[in-house]
Amino acid sequence: MTRGCSVAVGIAAALAVAIPGCGPGPGPGSADVSVTVTRDFGARQVRAITESRAPGSETVMELLERHLRIGARYGGDFVESIDGLSGSSSHLDWFYYVNGVQAPQGAGTTAVHRGDRIWWDLHDWTTTDSIPAVVGSFPEPFLDGVGGRRYPTTLECAPDARQACAEADHALVGLGIRVERRSLRGGSGGGTIEIVVGTFGELTHVSAARLVAGGPKSSGVYARVAAGGRRLLLLDPHDQVARTLAAGAGLVAATAAGNGAVPTWVITGTDVAGVDAAAGALSSGRLDDHFALAVEDGQYLPLPLDPSS
Repeated sequence: MTRGCSVAVGIAAALAVAIPGCGPGPGPGSADVSVTVTRDFGARQVRAITESRAPGSETVMELLERHLRIGARYGGDFVESIDGLSGSSSHLDWFYYVNGVQAPQGAGTTAVHRGDRIWWDLHDWTTTDSIPAVVGSFPEPFLDGVGGRRYPTTLECAPDARQACAEADHALVGLGIRVERRSLRGGSGGGTIEIVVGTFGELTHVSAARLVAGGPKSSGVYARVAAGGRRLLLLDPHDQVARTLAAGAGLVAATAAGNGAVPTWVITGTDVAGVDAAAGALSSGRLDDHFALAVEDGQYLPLPLDPSS
């Protein structure tokens, strides 16, 4: 394992490095920063902290240590416990996300920026140790961006998704987010945070939608698509099908090319009604602390699906 100011890739990159002297240089300080601590893919909240202003040049690790009791391992490199809560097996660890994007490096080298929503979650990574993007920090990353950089938002709409796109557009604009709305292209080539909207069948040429349809090992989203897009398979944390949805089922999910990359959000479903239902869930009240969200008959189903539900 690499020491010093660098972090090994894979699972090590998802955990926290606390190394003195490796933080960023002086900064202007950050406003309205929040820290959420959960377990089991957001199913249970442990702590929630909001700061109206954080010191300049503070790192995610320093922010965490100011408020919570932290236990470390591997010579102090990685977070083992938060407020006494720690992993109990070789596949149960802490991961963190900033504005809905899994951090590409340790918390000791990740700067806190204005508006950041920092989310720590203790979960089982048997299926995958890479969940590059989640929806549970909405309206981030659309408001404050990724890594301290704000990006334009584009809303790409399939021909049959007019109502869903109008609803998504309204939700975003109502939050002060400027949106460029256009027909479905399958990818802008970077430089924006994209939201693609359409049925599974309409999104088959969209790379992010194909990743989502392929399940957690390809996208970090605990769902798969079957029957030519007419079935949505909801998975549990161990990649087992826990429930199958058919007509009228929708999905709100996010993925990216890798940890730290600008994400693409996918609002989709088994049919137009399902897409409309998914677009109707685009609010912090519905998405808070969820990695992804399925919708059926007015029922909201956080993913991965709790096996006991």
